[in-house]
Amino acid sequence: MPHESPIPSAEAPRDCPFCPRLVALRQELRALHPDWWNAPVPAFGNPEARLAIVGLAPGMWGANRTGRPFTGDHSGILFYRTLLKFGLAEGEYREHVDDGLRLTGCIIVNSVKCLPPQNKPLPAEVANCRRYYEASLALLPNVGVLVALGRIAHDNAVRTAGGKPGAYPFAHLAEHRLPDGRVLIDSYHCSRYNQNTGRLTAEMFEAVFARAVALSGA
Repeated sequence: MPHESPIPSAEAPRDCPFCPRLVALRQELRALHPDWWNAPVPAFGNPEARLAIVGLAPGMWGANRTGRPFTGDHSGILFYRTLLKFGLAEGEYREHVDDGLRLTGCIIVNSVKCLPPQNKPLPAEVANCRRYYEASLALLPNVGVLVALGRIAHDNAVRTAGGKPGAYPFAHLAEHRLPDGRVLIDSYHCSRYNQNTGRLTAEMFEAVFARAVALSGA
């Protein structure tokens, strides 16, 4: 069963046309893997939550395949294990959309809805997709704390709030009061590369969410 967005009016259409490079990749993968999701990936979580997690973009073997953020690839193991540990989720993560996992204390919104080549969206693609990120935040009135996974997500959150990224330097576990009043907490992305190289450990990731839960009351 496909994952359905908790904020459907903020989502990109399945055939979103704004980024030619991403459209081309999407069409290529639809031909190669017709059983995959291969479309903009919707938000996942509780729209009444006080905490929002700002992701980068779908991974090829994760959300682009399954249709749910952080589901089906290596990054999701640490990600959902951490959310479950801090009471932000209920159920069990089994790497597919029918596992019954529920996010009760947070919601995930990606900066870029579609899979980018080499997992690296261009600045213009992030800017194109910001309309959907902004629309998502407008439907999340309780969110007071954001966790940004990586620098691109951090910069997107800062720009959307009316700030300039240079005034809010990215650093793991850094906290920023944004112009819109929300608090932004930075984290290195939970990618396989960052975990394998030791750039991000489980303890470092948990420290981010311990602080986010404390600040948001999630």
